[in-house]
Amino acid sequence: MANRDEPYRIYRGGRSKGNVPLKRKNSSSRGRKTAAGNSAGAHSRRLRFPRFGLRHSGWKRRTLIALVVVFLLILTWALGSYFALRDGVQKANKRLGPQATQALSPLHGLMLTTASNILVLGTDHSSTAARAADDHSDSIMIVHTDPSRHRIVYLSIPRDLRVPIPGHGDDRINAAFQIGGPSLAIQTVSTYTGLPVNHVIVVDFGEFRRLIDALGGVDVYVPKPILTDPFDCPYSASRCASWKGYRFARGMQHMNGERALVYSRIRKNQLDPSETDITRGARQQQIVQAVLSKITSATTMIQLPWLADDLLKPMATDLSAGDLMQLGWIKLRASRTLHCRLGGDPQYVDGAAELIPGEENFSVIRMVQGTEAPRPPAVGASLYAPGCSTGAMLP
Repeated sequence: MANRDEPYRIYRGGRSKGNVPLKRKNSSSRGRKTAAGNSAGAHSRRLRFPRFGLRHSGWKRRTLIALVVVFLLILTWALGSYFALRDGVQKANKRLGPQATQALSPLHGLMLTTASNILVLGTDHSSTAARAADDHSDSIMIVHTDPSRHRIVYLSIPRDLRVPIPGHGDDRINAAFQIGGPSLAIQTVSTYTGLPVNHVIVVDFGEFRRLIDALGGVDVYVPKPILTDPFDCPYSASRCASWKGYRFARGMQHMNGERALVYSRIRKNQLDPSETDITRGARQQQIVQAVLSKITSATTMIQLPWLADDLLKPMATDLSAGDLMQLGWIKLRASRTLHCRLGGDPQYVDGAAELIPGEENFSVIRMVQGTEAPRPPAVGASLYAPGCSTGAMLP
């Protein structure tokens, strides 16, 4: 048999299939092919796109899909929230009217970076016939945002404070709203305090209860027990004849809309006759602040696409949707909250109880602006004395 290469090798144990040896080619040909192969490989590598290993790794693919789904959900929620808030804001802007908008001082900059003053006017129309036509602003408060200091200041203005009303002489400050609506109230507050009013919110406390119910109620701290006068009795005529009034225990309480409305309307506490109308204003301030805190909570933000319209139904405001979002962010970032109030000496003018303001009020305004250190009312001072405090209720 001729000697030639076989397509198998012979081992001691027998035959075993193996690779057929190929004839070697000269080095020059192999070199040309290798160079050509390297060139083609480099070109293909330049055009190849990354695959992130998804074909060979299931968890990476699932993670990427989950991230895309979460992003789309967040985007859908954000767009839904904005459009729902925008629709509610447009209705609230129409309720305010152009005259009030013209009376405001423009804010030169974003609320996120510029100090601003928001005038909050609370109106309350009782169901009783005697007060049905009453159009005074029962609650007057300035919310001063100070983003550079990460603080918010609430300045309460007693409704019986006697001040000059532009074009109408001296009168109680709450009469400005009845005489000329929000625009005259803006002018009156700005003229007396010297603070530019950049935005305004008019809150109808009668409608506020629906907002509180939509939010699931609010938490309010009651500093002392209260037994009210028997106003707005919710029972039958026979039972109301012997009814003593609403009762509130001391401590933190969760209130629904009706309960919060009653709390804000309390004028007299039978358990503490020393309480004044300033105390009532402080209670209203508590309700407003509790609602603001609830609105800016994470739970409410998640439900914003479904709640936005209800949040703005009790309000008339010039604030835009962007302004409200900025205000919510400022509220979340604020590390300091200051509660201030103006005051005066109680006197009777033409048979009506009024507060005659003193120079201490302008010192409080400087505390609000941050140019003077905040101080509480002096020990032993009148219950109507002005001052500032970091507590939820002024002493």
